[in-house]
Amino acid sequence: MSSRLSDYDFELPESQIAQAPLAERDASRLMTVSRSTGAWSHRRFTDLTELLRPGDLLVLNDARVIPARLLGQKAGTGGRVELLVVRPAASTLTSAALSSAPESLEWICLGQASKGLKPSQRLSFAGGLEAEVLESLGGGEYRVRFHAAPGASLASLLEEAGRLPLPPYITREPDAADAERYQTVYARAAGAVAAPTAGLHFTPALFDALEAKGVVRELVTLDVGPGTFLPVREEELDRHHMHPERYTVPEATAKAVNAARAEGRRVVAVGTTVVRTLESATDPQTGRLREGPGETRLFIRPGFTFRQVDVLLTNFHLPRSTLVVLVSALLGRERTLAAYAEAVRAGYRFFSYGDAMLVSE
Repeated sequence: MSSRLSDYDFELPESQIAQAPLAERDASRLMTVSRSTGAWSHRRFTDLTELLRPGDLLVLNDARVIPARLLGQKAGTGGRVELLVVRPAASTLTSAALSSAPESLEWICLGQASKGLKPSQRLSFAGGLEAEVLESLGGGEYRVRFHAAPGASLASLLEEAGRLPLPPYITREPDAADAERYQTVYARAAGAVAAPTAGLHFTPALFDALEAKGVVRELVTLDVGPGTFLPVREEELDRHHMHPERYTVPEATAKAVNAARAEGRRVVAVGTTVVRTLESATDPQTGRLREGPGETRLFIRPGFTFRQVDVLLTNFHLPRSTLVVLVSALLGRERTLAAYAEAVRAGYRFFSYGDAMLVSE
């Protein structure tokens, strides 16, 4: 079990970083990898109807990406500024906070500006949205309060002034197609700044086919934060601290997961955000999944004992990232790197708009 970041590195040609989605969501390729043997096979994403079993419980993250990227100016000087609206400072889900008046809550934002940002600075954006910097939290994070004309919610103001925050490895500006394709077809809880990308491949028709086979489906919400694509700066993984992310587990989902565990049916996590939600919400004494809201900083590494997840459906992740470390915790580091090397050789598309991997027993 390696605790060094450099042991989770691999070579990836830039040409295999997907810059745009395929014409059809479910046209992606799917690599299957066995946890017990490390053996892999090359399939299509629609082959999930063959690979999943009657009674399998598919758990998905219904977080919806918000237009959280704000481009504006410093009041007075006109200097350029960029904010990424990450989460409310109070312990509440972003989806609930967005419906409030801008002045009613303080927000944690990532900020960039010419000559930096300082407390008490005022910022202006399109649509009459303004912001006041309250405090620098370090690491490019700021505590901010927004201001606007009475009667508007922050959600409506972001729709007018904000842009979709595509990951930094997508080197083009967002276009109209991204507004649809960088959301899952089941996204409903607005509050994420990155998509739960393993779910981008699903279509209503594929869900219908899985349901006809007897695959059960439930939802959780985790407001995906910027930590999913920010670089890890510590070589020793013990020194890395995850950004906090808020989640909620509905009562129906907790009951379904606990029933599946009791009956010996497989729990299939669609994406690393679902893995972290399920494992974070597990009662350490009973092993049962708890319903309700929570906040997680869980960093899953090799040596971690999974208590809820049997199967992982995920995209291919960045080298030296917490996500490839998480996959290694389930599959093993050497098998993960071997599978990734095979995916590179076979021409798979990587990252958010790329292909998928199914890790099962």
